[in-house]
Amino acid sequence: MASYQARQRDPLLDQNMQAAIERRGKELMGLALIGLSILTCMMLASYSPDDPSWLSATDEPARNLLGQFGAAIASPLFVIAGHGAWGIAAIFAAWGLRLVLHRGEDRALGRVIFAPIAVALMSVYASTHVAGPGWAHSFGLGGLFGDTVLGAVLGIVPVSASLGLKLVSAALGIAALAMALFVLGFDRDELRSIGRFLLVGVIVTYDMALKALGRGAVASVQGARALHEANRARRETPAIRRGHDDAHDADAPRVSATTDGARTRAQVHRAGAGAAVGAAGAALSMPAAAAVAKPGLMARLGGLARRSAGIEEDADPEFELVEPTLSRAAMGAAAPSAERISARIADAVQSRGRPGSDSGGDLRQRVEPPLTAPSRQPAAPDHGAALTAEPLFDTDDEDEINAFADLGDDEAPARGAAAKGQRPLVRHTARKSPAPSRQALAEAQPRLDFGGSAQSYDLPPLSLLASPATIQRSPLSDEALEENARMLESVLDDYGVKGEIVSVRPGPVVTMYELEPAPGLKASRVIGLADDIARSMSALSARVSTVPGRTVIGIELPNAFREKVVLREILSARDYGDTGQKLPLALGKDIAGEPVVANLAKMPHLLIAGTTDSGKSVAINTMILSLLY
Repeated sequence: MASYQARQRDPLLDQNMQAAIERRGKELMGLALIGLSILTCMMLASYSPDDPSWLSATDEPARNLLGQFGAAIASPLFVIAGHGAWGIAAIFAAWGLRLVLHRGEDRALGRVIFAPIAVALMSVYASTHVAGPGWAHSFGLGGLFGDTVLGAVLGIVPVSASLGLKLVSAALGIAALAMALFVLGFDRDELRSIGRFLLVGVIVTYDMALKALGRGAVASVQGARALHEANRARRETPAIRRGHDDAHDADAPRVSATTDGARTRAQVHRAGAGAAVGAAGAALSMPAAAAVAKPGLMARLGGLARRSAGIEEDADPEFELVEPTLSRAAMGAAAPSAERISARIADAVQSRGRPGSDSGGDLRQRVEPPLTAPSRQPAAPDHGAALTAEPLFDTDDEDEINAFADLGDDEAPARGAAAKGQRPLVRHTARKSPAPSRQALAEAQPRLDFGGSAQSYDLPPLSLLASPATIQRSPLSDEALEENARMLESVLDDYGVKGEIVSVRPGPVVTMYELEPAPGLKASRVIGLADDIARSMSALSARVSTVPGRTVIGIELPNAFREKVVLREILSARDYGDTGQKLPLALGKDIAGEPVVANLAKMPHLLIAGTTDSGKSVAINTMILSLLY
């Protein structure tokens, strides 16, 4: 039999057209993934715990950018994975770009299946970090999943909590980065290209930084050199000006601060007047007090001559003369004329040589350049009696030493502490015995009953109860309390809580540490760390709450040795017996050791709650005994 070969049909689309359609389809899918990534980022960025969702019901409108739909999806993502949910948006964006650019899209199926593991590692790694002030949840940045896994890992690590947290954080960071790179589809060639790009960028940045530092150093050297030249020019300018003034006034009368009488006589002899020599001698014979009191240069010649006796002429010091503002008469007198100069010098010396009150008046009217010497200051003018060496007032050393002799010995430590500016950290509450009630006073001093008064009911005496004198008290020392405060600060710092323990208030059962939080720290963050604080401080429990009316946060830790509270101590207090309450209840003591008494008549409802063996039955027995008394 003959067989016929069937003719193969041609495909509807050729191979090139099919490849083009596949490429366009991948690009459209990539664009869709990029858009989904953008929507996910918008949803996560605008997340608010107050929005209505599956986990919270509220009548307020949703503030999420995607509305109630976005709030309903973002809420469980943040509660479960925390900031690890951002890894979902990163995965969408990375594979969307790969599909659009056609790079590594063939590895998508084998890599994306590990995306949940990458998100989980990111969540646990985020839990190792401290939440910022804007985080309103009680759990960490990694959500409930991250906190749960991190707590289990820290319990396995055989090191301290702080060191274990650092080691686990480093290991989780490396693991999360490696898994993220694997899930995002990177291979060795791409990682090598990224590393080369980063290395070149670091080198270029380092080179630019060195060039900037070099330019800054050159500018600094030039500025310092210019400043040095300016300072040197400023120092040379006065010297040049003084030399110019000396050359200009070579023919003018030069009055110098000499310390030798021979030099003074030589200058007067240059004036060419015999009377001037006599006047100079008269000036030397003036009293020392009058010479000191005169502000002019000529008035000091006598004192300077006597003080520098025996010194040679060449060894006299040079004093700087400050030139005053000259009047027209003085400017006329300073003209370079030899006759006028000689006449002016002679007149000046003769006027200073005349004794009497007129000389003092002339000296006050004359303007002379003041003498500026570092070892001598001119005194105020005094035309009366000469000054003596007596002090202005007497100083009694004994009175000065014993000025604070009346202060008690107790005030000395207070002054020392105030001088140092330190405030005691431990503040002990002044424990004073409670004021006894009338019943306690009556039982302390019993009276004889002669049958004059009959009561329908005799209250049981307080002597039936145990005496508070048998209480064994074991208070901690101030050093131990301060050490605990520093340890608590270290524990809080490990959890990212910045603050300072400003006060420690020890009580009979618990000790309260007052924490002054850093600015921007929310109290809810510290309150949420109560269990972690108790574990780190090796305490049974910890109570963290805000202190009403103050900016501090109170952290209450139980004492190692609890002080027993005796019922008799509360029943004998005035707060219980003398308040006039019909149904008083003795509840115990507060943190400061003061009795706490409540009025049952003003309680519409009374609820006693607590865990097993927390003291509910003891509280009820105490209340019943309070009603009996």
